[in-house]
Amino acid sequence: MKQIGYYNGTWGELDEMKIPMNDRVCFFGDGVYDATASRNYKIFALEEHLDRFYSSASLLRIEIGMEREELKKLLCDLTEQMDTGDNFVYWQATRGTGPRGHAFLEDGKPANLWVTIVPKVFCDVYEKIRLITVEDTRFLHCNIKTLNLIPSVMASQKAKEAGCFEAVFHRNGRVTECAHSNVHILKDGVFRTAPTDNLILPGVARHHLIMACERLGIPVSEEPFSLEELFDADEVLTSSASTFCLAAYEIDGKPVGGKDPATLRRLQDEVVREFHEETRAD
Repeated sequence: MKQIGYYNGTWGELDEMKIPMNDRVCFFGDGVYDATASRNYKIFALEEHLDRFYSSASLLRIEIGMEREELKKLLCDLTEQMDTGDNFVYWQATRGTGPRGHAFLEDGKPANLWVTIVPKVFCDVYEKIRLITVEDTRFLHCNIKTLNLIPSVMASQKAKEAGCFEAVFHRNGRVTECAHSNVHILKDGVFRTAPTDNLILPGVARHHLIMACERLGIPVSEEPFSLEELFDADEVLTSSASTFCLAAYEIDGKPVGGKDPATLRRLQDEVVREFHEETRAD
């Protein structure tokens, strides 16, 4: 099956693409990225993902070098080149290419733009998952979707070695997010999720879960919650661009959730319905 890569105006089969070694991403992870799903060649929630992408770039003073509508068209055009309409669409911008040095390249130099599109069969949102908890020792700018992912990589590996799907980060007892997802709980009929401060990434899937709750009449609380509240929750959920809404049945080897399956199912059905509605074939 075809896998597409794009770099600064050149595109082709992903395995054939070449990246300069002096691209700053190679040394510093100096860039931002975003990603989402496509179905029937329709890219899901693209406007919101572009909002976050340009916001993250602005916060790091990275000049994208491509207008938003131009990038939107590029992503849609590249998706149309795929053999299948069901794909994972990923794009990133790095600060540029130049000799290694910690200080920025000169302001105004355009970013290097990467895109990769690969076929993706999305998971069954109704299949329960297992989790572990990990002390959150990452940097304090978690609201920027940067390429500096080593802590998340190490936590993800730890979860994999424990036979778990994800790792839940916490700081001084406060639950923040997961290695590559947001985390939420259902308690007494209320959907609870961490506030979008600098300790979590403002997930687009998280936002769509909140909107789904509003449509369903499920109360939402965007206040911090603790590890104790996580383990005591009626349901524990994770969300990301490619998994939407998964429920956990175990954390750190202890059973969790399973106390409000009706609300959980209503929420999962609604996010699946929205995804199918927005990405239906013409």
